[in-house]
Amino acid sequence: MNILTNIVIVIITCLHVGFLILEMFLWTKPYGLKTFGMTKEIAAASATLAANQGLYNGFLAAGLVWGLITGTASVKLFFLICVFVAGVFGGLTAKRSILYLQALPGLIGILLVLFSA
Repeated sequence: MNILTNIVIVIITCLHVGFLILEMFLWTKPYGLKTFGMTKEIAAASATLAANQGLYNGFLAAGLVWGLITGTASVKLFFLICVFVAGVFGGLTAKRSILYLQALPGLIGILLVLFSA
């Protein structure tokens, strides 16, 4: 069960590294514009906010890596809860798909940590 838990955490970590790259580096590029359905003007006006959001996603990924390296369930659980809360908030306030891309994997990770402890 612990191996499955760690695999799920690695997947979630990779997702958040991907979010970081999208929001910090690709926001105003064609791929970012297409992914988020924005015009160049909207992307340019919101680039600083997106970079800030990307940085937070990087911190979530770093925390999950820390949990994987130390093997500490409480660290994993804390950052998975942060992922879940951010996903629910984003899903309710920004785009519903965030519930499935961020909150659901976070919830699965939380349950796996709790049941493997």
